Amino acid sequence: MNNLVRYSVVIPVYNSETTLQNLFDRLRTVFQNISENFEIVFVDDGSKDESWQKLKELRNKDNRIKIIQLMSNFGQHNALMCGFHFVSGDYVITLDDDLQNPPEEIPKLIKKISEGYDVVYGKYISKKHSKFRNLGSSLIQIVYKNIFSVHNNLTSFRIIRRQLVNNIVIYEKSYVFIDGLLAWNSKNIGFIGVMHHERGDGRSGYGIKKLFTLSLNMISNFSIAPLQISSIMGLLFAILGFIMAGYFLLKKIIYGIPVEGYTSLIIVITIFAGIQLITLGLLGEYIGRIHLNINKKPQYEIRDQAL
Repeated sequence: MNNLVRYSVVIPVYNSETTLQNLFDRLRTVFQNISENFEIVFVDDGSKDESWQKLKELRNKDNRIKIIQLMSNFGQHNALMCGFHFVSGDYVITLDDDLQNPPEEIPKLIKKISEGYDVVYGKYISKKHSKFRNLGSSLIQIVYKNIFSVHNNLTSFRIIRRQLVNNIVIYEKSYVFIDGLLAWNSKNIGFIGVMHHERGDGRSGYGIKKLFTLSLNMISNFSIAPLQISSIMGLLFAILGFIMAGYFLLKKIIYGIPVEGYTSLIIVITIFAGIQLITLGLLGEYIGRIHLNINKKPQYEIRDQAL
């Protein structure tokens, strides 16, 4: 059967027991309508509710479902990476488990990628996230666009050619950012407008803190821009320091004006100390990630599975 699979759908699951049946029913209807063979890979990312039990029930009813349970909450991108290792289709589709990505929009992604793209993102016509979530998402979008030179917003609703998926699953580092890996491997990226619905049930697993952490991980794992900025800032302030020193020295030599002002001295010291601490913090982030990668912190650990 696996050789006939055309589309693999990978869905990270976190505390979504109430939406899983509806999600599967709608996905099944979509692929029946377009007469394509499919499979669904659900990855339970350490849910605290009965999501795993519900997934086992779905699996018992339909063998086109693969289910994987992780040992703890590793994060959405790590869960996706896990699911990518078990896909069989020629194309891989990813979407959220909360019904905000309508499965009925999948044919739009399929049609767009048939134009020759390696990956196609669903571009939300109108986002239904909360204001705080949109604020955090905006931070990620800004960082992503500047690091990877992509001009449209990324989303979790995407379709990817299997060849590209095969290229990124060889990445073994502990910090995973799927969209960064996709952009590293291909610039042949398409976008298509799709609907975005209200969350089906429960609360989003992405708070401001988690979104900020994701942004920091993106910067420190896929770019040396912060270190370059620190170097530029250090050079600029060093030049400024020499200019100020020359200015006060000339005042002393030419005009005999004594160099005074503890306030200005304290301000300068404070600025320089702040820059040094920021730079040390950035270095610490990079060194910490090197340490974790050397010690081979796992991307994910599987507790149970039914494939």
